[in-house]
Amino acid sequence: MASMNEPTIGFTQTRTPQRRPEDSTLSFGKVLTDHMFMMNYEEGRGWHDPRVVPYAPLTLDPATSVLHYGQAVFDGLKAFRGGDGTIRLFRAQRHAERLNRSCAALCIPTMDANLIRRSFEAIVSADHAWVPSSPGTSLYIRPTVIATEVQLGVHPAHSYTYFVICSPVGSYYKEGVKPVRILATDKYVRAVQGGLGEAKTAANYAASLAAQQDAERQGYTQVLWLDGIERRFVDEVGTMNIMLRIGDEVITPPLAGTILDGVTRNSALTLMRDWGLKVSERKIAIEEVMQAGRDGTLAEMWGTGTAAVVSPVGELGYKGETIRIGGGQTGPVTQRLYDAIVALQYGRAPDPHGWMSTVPVPVAA
Repeated sequence: MASMNEPTIGFTQTRTPQRRPEDSTLSFGKVLTDHMFMMNYEEGRGWHDPRVVPYAPLTLDPATSVLHYGQAVFDGLKAFRGGDGTIRLFRAQRHAERLNRSCAALCIPTMDANLIRRSFEAIVSADHAWVPSSPGTSLYIRPTVIATEVQLGVHPAHSYTYFVICSPVGSYYKEGVKPVRILATDKYVRAVQGGLGEAKTAANYAASLAAQQDAERQGYTQVLWLDGIERRFVDEVGTMNIMLRIGDEVITPPLAGTILDGVTRNSALTLMRDWGLKVSERKIAIEEVMQAGRDGTLAEMWGTGTAAVVSPVGELGYKGETIRIGGGQTGPVTQRLYDAIVALQYGRAPDPHGWMSTVPVPVAA
């Protein structure tokens, strides 16, 4: 519930509700729910008019600045329906704060983080019936900010639109957690220090497409990016942060301006430290990784992200060489992380860090 100094979020209910799909048919991002959250910004007025409205297309002038200069950021989180029927959001406040950091990186005016969190709650509450209940399913929430000033001059826009849309999604691992094959590339560059690598912006994903297609043509699932200067040190993998276990040390690249501050990454690091594991955030060269694979000390490798939670890596390719990791099977730390985070998300485990928040559901009249 909003306090006295927080804006009221308006609500217009759709008159044409859609038929909701069966949980068994859900994939990722193919079906959108009945409503969307919207809010606008104008220079001199600030962010205003927060509201939930029926889902509808956006109307943009051909000269709208986002179409020309790419001022667009987004984030992604999920709502989960537990076995008790309660709908929970995973680390909503941290996602709100990260969206603001992405905005700041692209000269987009930031929003009140509590209002961003309330926007998540408002849209999920409005479309609570769309939150699926089968194991592994969830409601994906996509907050987005775009520049909407109509102008062709190169400068930060003076008007913006914030919107949140939702999509019920199926289990990422319909047949159980399966290791993937990834390809390290020194041909392409995703980000460099001083750039936009740590922001969740449309430009970063556009920059990844050519390398992703190249990797898929070679039979790999995702790309392992190396640093953009020496093209030697491990950065990110595809749409996820990367972690690996060499001997008794879990290693992940540090947040140094080129990789995204993943919410699942932070959660995994916190849990592993709680468990007493040796965890290092440090630079690691691709050759160190490959050598550990050759001598058998590379015990596990996995990606972390909102979509998959944890994605084990079974094979790593680099410069024509392929190493098999952990016999191509999901490792014990990887599996433990996946099980622990999923149990939290569905309300099956205690929440000592206060990561989960519940979404109030309207009482039927």
